[in-house]
Amino acid sequence: MKKLAAKMSLSTQIFISLISGMLLGIIFYYFVPASFVRDDILVNGIFYLFGTGFIRAMQMLVVPLVFCSLICGTMSIGDTKTLGKVGIKTIGFYLVTTAIAISIALLIGAIINPGIGLDMTAIKMSQATAAQSTGVVDTFLNIVPKNPIASLAEGNMLQIIFFAILVGVILAKLGDTTRNIANSFNQWNQIMMSMTLMVMKVAPIGVFCLVAKTFSEIGFDGFLPMIKYMVGVLLALAIQCFVVYMIMLKIFAKKSPIKFLKKFFPVMGFAFSTATSNATIPLSIDTLHKKMGVSKKISSFTIPLGATINMDGTAIMQGVAVVFAAQAFGIDLTAIDYLTVIFTATMASIGTAGVPGVGLITLSMVFASVGLPVEAIGIIMGIDRILDMTRTAVNITGDAVCTVIVANQGGNIDEKVYEKMEEETIAA
Repeated sequence: MKKLAAKMSLSTQIFISLISGMLLGIIFYYFVPASFVRDDILVNGIFYLFGTGFIRAMQMLVVPLVFCSLICGTMSIGDTKTLGKVGIKTIGFYLVTTAIAISIALLIGAIINPGIGLDMTAIKMSQATAAQSTGVVDTFLNIVPKNPIASLAEGNMLQIIFFAILVGVILAKLGDTTRNIANSFNQWNQIMMSMTLMVMKVAPIGVFCLVAKTFSEIGFDGFLPMIKYMVGVLLALAIQCFVVYMIMLKIFAKKSPIKFLKKFFPVMGFAFSTATSNATIPLSIDTLHKKMGVSKKISSFTIPLGATINMDGTAIMQGVAVVFAAQAFGIDLTAIDYLTVIFTATMASIGTAGVPGVGLITLSMVFASVGLPVEAIGIIMGIDRILDMTRTAVNITGDAVCTVIVANQGGNIDEKVYEKMEEETIAA
């Protein structure tokens, strides 16, 4: 068995763990009676310990990894004009695709009518948490940290990104005068990447436990009353991922969508199982470099930025949820209300933490913008875990497509590596 595992790539091991965890969880939910062994020792004991422990280990890496990789990526781009072009293209891509995503979601919602005919007595309500609404001006002001050390300690990703880019630009401008400091950041970046590879060695175990716990707790019974809502979200996610992104990849980068999906699919599977964009940052960067020939100086800039401001999957959930809540509670929304939703959801995606479940909190801001009851979120919460996993996979796919497009337009991609179809190991 050890020899077989050694021959498998990490991505293959993670995918097998994902499927195995789903199957075991479903068996536990439907065929194993509730007992101390099943619930306390396995599901809430071993599965919870190793699954949550793995997520915490990944979260431990995020702040120092993003900080160092962004500084190094910014330094390696060097020229501020080039950096400006890359930054504008990246942010523009992220904002446009988010607006497209929410528009698709509203359209799908209007076609499927997920809230009409819903039996409110058949669904479980959870306690919803409201997020404080932030104005457009304050949203942009919050990008600038009052205290960068506090931002690092609190994990405020948007402020960390701003400060890291600023440091990288200054180090690139000063050149030889600050060569020792620049080398120090490069060394720290290597340390964090090595630490990431160490943590990733136990990824198959962490993924197995996370997925097994999720499915052993929810099964499929809780989905039935909400099936139209789920179908709406999943359909919009599929259109965004396999139609919108792939068309953009073909038009703007002239790259094969089939090859992209084949090579990036293991990362999508990892994102699905962990439901956190931040945890996939090192895996995305490594996969884009080793399997698609994307220069790390580009991906080290675009991927951490995308994990913070590019939440297309989350925006889709919010769009369908708005239509669902309006129909379930008999509230009529005007064309202006829908435009407000598109704008608010796009703004809410900026600075949203790439951690599990955060989309439900920002959803309260979107609901408040058009006068929908926050209590409606409690209906969605019970079945959101699976959708959260799926939309995270879409989020990180959008980041990767943007990276390939930006790298290709700047001549920072190795065509031979991208075109090569052989399976490669992501991490040794």
